[in-house]
Amino acid sequence: MAPNQEVPSPAASELEAPATGSPDAAALLCLDAAASSAPAGEGEQPAHASEAEQALPADSTPAPGPAQSLDLAEYAPARGTITLAATPIGNRGDASPRLMAALALADVVAAEDTRRALNLAQRLGVKIGGRLLAFHEHNERERSRQLLQAARGGSSVLMISDAGMPSVSDPGFRLVNAAIDADVPVTVAPGPSAVLTALALSGLASDRFSFEGFLPRKSGERARLLSSLASDAHTLIFFESPRRVHETLTDLAKAFGGQRRAALCRELTKTHEEVLRASLDELVAATAEGARGEIVLVVAGSTGASVGVEQVVDQVLTLADQGLRLKQAAAQVAQTHGLRKNELYQAALAAREN
Repeated sequence: MAPNQEVPSPAASELEAPATGSPDAAALLCLDAAASSAPAGEGEQPAHASEAEQALPADSTPAPGPAQSLDLAEYAPARGTITLAATPIGNRGDASPRLMAALALADVVAAEDTRRALNLAQRLGVKIGGRLLAFHEHNERERSRQLLQAARGGSSVLMISDAGMPSVSDPGFRLVNAAIDADVPVTVAPGPSAVLTALALSGLASDRFSFEGFLPRKSGERARLLSSLASDAHTLIFFESPRRVHETLTDLAKAFGGQRRAALCRELTKTHEEVLRASLDELVAATAEGARGEIVLVVAGSTGASVGVEQVVDQVLTLADQGLRLKQAAAQVAQTHGLRKNELYQAALAAREN
């Protein structure tokens, strides 16, 4: 993302609306009014985008793409329904026919980043034919009400995030809940998922897993969360930025033990896709010089093997360094691993004095 790059809002004439008199015209006029009165950052302006992601204007002729070989009408989204559609996480060939049809034929397209949505449509060889609206974490509550109103008026509504499935570590959760409460039909056009792709490639157990999203940025909060997960038998999946991945892996090794198996998955489905399968200690060493690209970490669950006091003393000291009293830290770690808290406290006290 280019720093402080301002992207102009598209003029109303650049965003196509259905002809007046169509079944959803009234609902979309309500959307127009709400968008024009929205505070800065919540109207139809797109979020910032890098130069590589700059899309052509909405009225540009689509480039040849996968959609040109499809009968899009066969996959048209249902009217009066909200459709959450998964978008490619790195390879446009993963776009589903339903996604391409919805981009072209939906009356309303709500996108986390409108520039990315336009760029995606252009690469797929389709033109977004409905009203294009920004839908992100800062306007999700208000925009959800507007999209529900459009669906009630008979519009077909598409919601997409920048990559992957909406509502999975992306906007969409509030919209789905609002639709359920309002008895508005909501459906999904499934597709790419970084979570499931990484899990499948990791080689780790996939019968039981837990997606934890991004770990807390504050080291104390992160240490406490990891300590609570240390004895979890589920395979654990995390998103992480390349800037913080080394620090996160270091914390994982302290909390789970350096020999716990894991996989670092980067640039999934892209040209430079890479999966490093190793112990946490080995991954810490591998990322010492940093890492690049979008990263998903997959960590094996606890095997239930007994853990000795000496193996978790570092966890206690880490929590204490982050603000917990040593006795509280020892009690928390002892409970996680089924150890005697007094024994662990004495070991941590001795380690600190040494």
